Amino acid sequence: MSVREIGKKFVGRTAGNPLAWSLYKLCGKLSTYFGKIYGHAHHTLEIGERDEKLRGIVCQMFPNPVISNGPFAGMRWSGQPMGSALLPKLLGSYERELHPTLEQMLANNYSAVVDIGCAEGYYAIGMALKCPQAEVYAFDTNEHARRLCGELAGLNGVEKRVHLGGLCNQAVLSGLPLGRKALIICDCEGYESVLFTAEMAASLAAHDLIIEAHDFVDIEISIRLRAAFHATHDIRSVKSVDDIEKAHTYEYPQLGNYDRKTRLLILSERRPGTMEWLIMTSRIQEQFKAAS
Repeated sequence: MSVREIGKKFVGRTAGNPLAWSLYKLCGKLSTYFGKIYGHAHHTLEIGERDEKLRGIVCQMFPNPVISNGPFAGMRWSGQPMGSALLPKLLGSYERELHPTLEQMLANNYSAVVDIGCAEGYYAIGMALKCPQAEVYAFDTNEHARRLCGELAGLNGVEKRVHLGGLCNQAVLSGLPLGRKALIICDCEGYESVLFTAEMAASLAAHDLIIEAHDFVDIEISIRLRAAFHATHDIRSVKSVDDIEKAHTYEYPQLGNYDRKTRLLILSERRPGTMEWLIMTSRIQEQFKAAS
């Protein structure tokens, strides 16, 4: 009889004993606890190996950190982004789902751009470069993020037109000098549901917005945003592309030497699920065209 069979037989005979059962329960709890520790350690090791590989790819692919593709191609970069992956931003594949929308909107010659949840300044500084006529208002509640955004503005020579702020609530947004027509970009982890009420939407009737709806925080957010803006704006939805789909379909010259698994690593934006951007286009301009 093997040791394993002997052990099973022993447990079977003693499991009904209260003292033995207490011991077995304790062993079970210890097993679960150490299993969690193992799982966490294994996950940490995998992340460390992944990040080490990514650092090597960054050095190999971008010896000079400049965004190479997309609407912000040519923008100089510094440091690690806040809360998002570095390589998609340097490659120019970051949120590529929005690129056609941005290209169309840039023709509107915006008087101001507002970036709510600016992080390190990818959109704020990118839009400052693409809209040299616009004042840019970049908000983030994280002090470190604001500092990085300011550094990125200086690196790209637009610091005089980029104005940094902390919390952008309704009073702050209402007080901004938006001018004739502004673009408001919002990625604020669910706060969009608080900020953009029907009254706020009405006050922004002349302006365009791109709002990332964080329905994984509250599944009703996108519904409330549509209800708030339906009277003043045309609303269009853009959904995020899965990272695996990106690895299969996205083509950039810089990816030519990498296999499909490494492409997945490079292109991954590590989202918690399918995201949705709501594109809010002011009806005022269209009404003006129709009347003229």
